[in-house]
Amino acid sequence: MDIQAMHKKPPYGMIAILFIGAFVSFLNNTLINIALPSIMTEFDVKSTTVQWLATGYMLVNGILIPASAFFIQRFSNRRIFITAMTLFTLGTLLACFSPSFAVLLAGRMIQASGSAIMMPLLMNVMLTAFPIEKRGAAMGLFGLVMIAAPAIGPTLSGYLIEHYEWRTLFYVVLPFAVITLLLAIIKLKNITPQRDMKLDFSSLVLSSIAFGSLLYGFSSAGDPEVGWSAPIVIATLSIGTIALITFIWRQLRLDDPMLEFRIYKHPMFALSSAISIVISISMFSGMILTPIYVQTIRGISPMDAGLLMLPGALVMGIMSPITGRLFDKYGAKALAITGLSITIITTYLFSTVTAETSYSYLMFLYTFRMFGFSMVMMPVMTNGMNQLPMKMNPHGTAMNNTLQQVSGAIGTALLVTVMNTRTESRAEELAANAMAKLAEGGAQPSAEAAAEIQNQILNEAMLAGITHAFFISTLIAAIALVLALFIKRVKSPVQTEKESEKVNAKRVAT
Repeated sequence: MDIQAMHKKPPYGMIAILFIGAFVSFLNNTLINIALPSIMTEFDVKSTTVQWLATGYMLVNGILIPASAFFIQRFSNRRIFITAMTLFTLGTLLACFSPSFAVLLAGRMIQASGSAIMMPLLMNVMLTAFPIEKRGAAMGLFGLVMIAAPAIGPTLSGYLIEHYEWRTLFYVVLPFAVITLLLAIIKLKNITPQRDMKLDFSSLVLSSIAFGSLLYGFSSAGDPEVGWSAPIVIATLSIGTIALITFIWRQLRLDDPMLEFRIYKHPMFALSSAISIVISISMFSGMILTPIYVQTIRGISPMDAGLLMLPGALVMGIMSPITGRLFDKYGAKALAITGLSITIITTYLFSTVTAETSYSYLMFLYTFRMFGFSMVMMPVMTNGMNQLPMKMNPHGTAMNNTLQQVSGAIGTALLVTVMNTRTESRAEELAANAMAKLAEGGAQPSAEAAAEIQNQILNEAMLAGITHAFFISTLIAAIALVLALFIKRVKSPVQTEKESEKVNAKRVAT
């Protein structure tokens, strides 16, 4: 397809089909967590076993996303999307009627193999379909889809689980998956360039071991029952690190690598990756610590906890296309500095909450924090991608999505560890103080009073752990703000080449 002609008249109908498919897959990913207790009961499995429905999904994504650069270059966007939606639909169908936990897990893995490539593919199509001066608005719409699904997911899941059986979560997704697949077969066209290239099998194996091990290791480290010192965590992180170093070394030696690490020679792409990693780690503090705080310390129900976070997610979704247009007009730097300043202030305010902080204040704080984040992620990422030549877009999208997976796992592990460490130390301090006061009084409390004292100590210690983790998250966000000061607005690679040609022509003339 003629790229110049497409830039004048982008294929909005085709992009809409891709959006629906991506929305369905993102929504599906956020539905399952709240259903885990019901699934445990029906299939009589332990919590560590049922958690594989989420962990396995994450691992499949972590393994396949780095390979998406090869698939996007080698095969047409039509073929990739239809294959992905077919796998996703089959996995959903299998999950709907699964007679055992093993079959349900297999269905989830098949779903994951289809959804893994959705985001890199859609981002690559958007970068191909729109010229650089319109990419902000286009990527803003993409951000709306990416954010809307996680915004709706927990609340929808909570309602369905409260009123229906857990299989309803898959029944809801299935018709949308089938309709999207049929529309893709009928309407989808090829717009992305293809290359005749071969997959380096050794790279695929190394990538799978590296990212799979790192994701599993960091996820396990964040589990309070496992921790950083567990043999499985040490082993997987060590294996993952060695495999990653070997993988990078091999990619740099290949003429046609599976994942091109030389894209980090482009300074704004490298900077955007660094900011995205740091801000992803900070963002996870709110997504993880807020539900723990409102449910554990405040005793708020899971449904109300989801409703507390819903306005923030909706604000991010609404702001995404607006931010995209502002990016096209003003660039990423002003947006990132403004957004990160808001993020730092609101994250710090979260570190000052108490057991009596009102529900409405928490909702406002979380919503305003998400408003800040909405100005950062997509503009910074788009600015970095704009510096890459079009042929490098598949590698850029694959790299960004892979780093988001890994940084999310690191952020979870880091902040949960900070919270648990502070909780334990504070609990010891409070217990020692309580024992000293009892010794001074001389009287022994009743069993009921002792239980009440212990409960107060645990709640106060947990609150100290949560607020300390938010303070650390504030410092992490501050690092992102410092990095954002170095953002420069990127010109199109084509523009840059033309300017270089003009300069060279002038030199020849003189």
